[in-house]
Amino acid sequence: MDLLNNIDKLLVSWGMNPQTADWLDQFIAFALVLILAFAADLICRKVLLRAIARLVAKTKATWDDILFNRNVMVYLSHMVAPVVIYLFIPIAFAQTDSVTLSFIRRLCFIYIIFAFLLFINSFLKAAYAVYSEKESMRDRPLKGLLQTLQVSLWSIGIIIVVAELLGKSPFSLLAGLGASAAILMLVFKDSIMGFVSGVQLSANDMLKVGDWITMPKYGADGIVIEVTLNTVKVRNFDNTITTIPPYLLVSDSFQNWRGMRESGGRRVKRSINIDMTSVRFCTPEMLEKYRKIQLLKDYIEQTEAVVEAYNKENGIDNEVLVNGRRQTNLGVFRAYLTAYLKSLPVVNTELNCMVRHLQPTDHGLPVELYFFSTIKDWIPYEGVQADVFDHVLAIIPEFDLRVFQSPSGADLRRLTESN
Repeated sequence: MDLLNNIDKLLVSWGMNPQTADWLDQFIAFALVLILAFAADLICRKVLLRAIARLVAKTKATWDDILFNRNVMVYLSHMVAPVVIYLFIPIAFAQTDSVTLSFIRRLCFIYIIFAFLLFINSFLKAAYAVYSEKESMRDRPLKGLLQTLQVSLWSIGIIIVVAELLGKSPFSLLAGLGASAAILMLVFKDSIMGFVSGVQLSANDMLKVGDWITMPKYGADGIVIEVTLNTVKVRNFDNTITTIPPYLLVSDSFQNWRGMRESGGRRVKRSINIDMTSVRFCTPEMLEKYRKIQLLKDYIEQTEAVVEAYNKENGIDNEVLVNGRRQTNLGVFRAYLTAYLKSLPVVNTELNCMVRHLQPTDHGLPVELYFFSTIKDWIPYEGVQADVFDHVLAIIPEFDLRVFQSPSGADLRRLTESN
């Protein structure tokens, strides 16, 4: 203040109009404040930030990499100049009316608020970038949480700015907004529901990034690649992207295949239709032929021991019986398939493994293979199924069985020609 008065007196002594002298010394003071603010900003960006970056590079901690990230610190440095102007502007305009000074300080305050919001926003982004790379955090809906915090941050910031422009307390403004809560809930309905659903999905461990989910109602069958506040993105196996609102995953049903990936195997459940007219009782010659198959050797010997014991007990001669009933080629074939599946290294024998008959139909008798493959990835898994059924189709004639197949046009043509 003394400096400004001395400059003012000096200008008047030089013959300048007192009013003009006042404006000139205020302009000089304002220029000095701007120069001081610019110098403080320059020192902060060119000296302090570089010094902090060198110190952070030498530490092994993670939190300082987030807090002192270059982008974060640059936004923080943007607050230096407006803070300096806000503090020293009353000196430059000490003789100006309070309305003008209040308006200038209000603009500076608003700038400080926006700079602070950008600083916090960049800090949240840096924290997201660091923690999303951690293996333990990759399956968490971090992006949805980030967006929720960003929306809350900017909502509070805008309320404070509006309150400052209106010259009212932010709390009184919030109280006034209470009457508009219904409208706000309608406007932000999807965001609110998305946030609540995201919390439920995470808390109940229902969905993670990287899960394979199936939701036919919405055309989703693929891998979850992103979970945000308003959408869950699924990359389908045909490389299309399906977006689903999170609340639909909570209110509706979907299939998550993560349990299969974390279990001991992926289920194979397929059947092949046998022509029922090819099923017959086994003769001793047929059993002797089956005995030569390595996987059936023990089974044939065990069944023959049972047959001999049963025949001897009941005085029966020359009957091929198991538990009082004659063996069939289909029964032996089923025993072979069970032994074959259990001999495969890709089959988890600790889980259910069986071969069973289904209800006969006009398309033959379905024989179902039910087992779990230790290989779970899609392409190798399909290869396992294909190899198993290739073998089944090739081995069926060895048991004097036929696969049921509806006649084609060529079959009917050959039948007509033979007649």
